[in-house]
Amino acid sequence: MYINDKLEELLKVESPQQYKITYKHHVIFWGIYFLLNTLRWGSIHNDFALSLKTNLIGFPIHIALSYFNIYFLMPKFVYTRKYFTYALMVVTCLFIMLLVKFNLTYYLVSTNVMPEGPEYVDSLTLNYAIITMFGELYVVAFATAIKVTVDWLREHSKLHDLEKRQLTTELKFLRSQVSPHFFFNTLNNIYSLTLEKSDKAPEVILKLSGLMRYLLYATRKRKQDLKSEIDCIQNYIDLERIRFNDTLEIDIGISGDLENKEIAPMLLVPLIENCFKHGASKNIGDMNITIDVNVDDDFLYFKVSNTIPKSDTNSKVATRGGGIGLSNVKKRLELGYDQNDYELSIFEKEKMFHVDLKLKV
Repeated sequence: MYINDKLEELLKVESPQQYKITYKHHVIFWGIYFLLNTLRWGSIHNDFALSLKTNLIGFPIHIALSYFNIYFLMPKFVYTRKYFTYALMVVTCLFIMLLVKFNLTYYLVSTNVMPEGPEYVDSLTLNYAIITMFGELYVVAFATAIKVTVDWLREHSKLHDLEKRQLTTELKFLRSQVSPHFFFNTLNNIYSLTLEKSDKAPEVILKLSGLMRYLLYATRKRKQDLKSEIDCIQNYIDLERIRFNDTLEIDIGISGDLENKEIAPMLLVPLIENCFKHGASKNIGDMNITIDVNVDDDFLYFKVSNTIPKSDTNSKVATRGGGIGLSNVKKRLELGYDQNDYELSIFEKEKMFHVDLKLKV
């Protein structure tokens, strides 16, 4: 058990579960490679005993050189960009390997150290050296390529997981921004009504309670029923109707099939809230807000427009488009949806401020 733990510590690759390599994988890899190589050379020479002996000598050299390259030479020289030193070290290691293999084969197996050659070789010739060193280089390169590929997959997976965690964290933060911002504005409305000793205050508080219940559970989910989101919008509008009374005109149109459609929770509410924050609350005189909700196939077409207050007529869209509301929606769309799944347009036309959203649901 102790030996297994040490081998595991030496050979394992710290990686996501799908790319985790243990010492058992190393043993299986070299075992299969040894078996195939023995059968291959045994078939070529028609002498499996000779093939077994030469591979028993060659494979320890393959393994030692491969791991020396992977775990020492590459980290020390390649990763630090000392390429010339690395090349020199590899050539040196291959030459040492050549001497070791030649002598072991000559004294333990056969004086003909290259039986696959066209002639009898019992000395360290240039041809033998080149063929042997290139053959060893092939094995080392093959093992190194596997290691580099696994490392790349591991790092790519780690990066993907890190980005996913960051996006999830940021989305949670953005969703958490919606509720305080929403409650802050609504509580201000209630405060105004209590100052006026309005009889509408209890009704507003009751509706706010229902919205709080929705926000408490809806924002915990990644996606929420579109119908529930629309109901939330209607409740919010009812709150604002109570506040603005007859000075506010709201036209709502809902069409299409809302069933079995999902949307990021509290994504549309800031668009409605923006109309009241930058429209109704600043407007002197009658105020008009138009909301159109249409579901066609797999897309939601959500359009909202409000009268631009006279004091803001000459201001830029970007000014009113700032703050938590619209910027929050933009960021949540970027993080929560693919680029091809939504289109958001914000513009002014004929003294009206428009927000058009096309969203896959």
